[in-house]
Amino acid sequence: MARHIYACPLRWSDMDAFGHVNNVVFLRYLEEARIDFMFRQAAEAGAGEFAGGSVVARHEIDYKRPLVHRPSPVTIETWVTRIGGASVTVAYEIKDVADDGTETVYIRASSVVVPYDLKAARPRRISPVERKFLSRFLEDGSQGTENGQGAEGGQNAAAKGEKVAA
Repeated sequence: MARHIYACPLRWSDMDAFGHVNNVVFLRYLEEARIDFMFRQAAEAGAGEFAGGSVVARHEIDYKRPLVHRPSPVTIETWVTRIGGASVTVAYEIKDVADDGTETVYIRASSVVVPYDLKAARPRRISPVERKFLSRFLEDGSQGTENGQGAEGGQNAAAKGEKVAA
């Protein structure tokens, strides 16, 4: 399974009065990574329909440790845990990876994203081209589609003790 990697810069204004990145700012970081994944990278792969409209139906965030401002960017890994007929669940980790391979995870999160037809003002189905693109990032053991491809959704995450979005 491939993961989308995004280097997210930290801004001085991201910190709150307690000297760490504010919890609400993490949603902006996730948005930056998701836009890069579903708009830029998908378009480069010939699946640019997401840029025409999509909405977030749900966010779930587990805050693991505080993140303080520094000049180097933080790494956001993005992957897919579920592809439905008219929604996709995207998972994220915001973390640092040291030269020796050790990781510091700041948050684990997931978002349910729904493709949206802006002209008709309603959700739309995931196209075959979008499904093919998203499948490249589908985590092993995750739910492939509503047709039952892949293992039961979230087995890997559940085995790690992580929450799994429906």
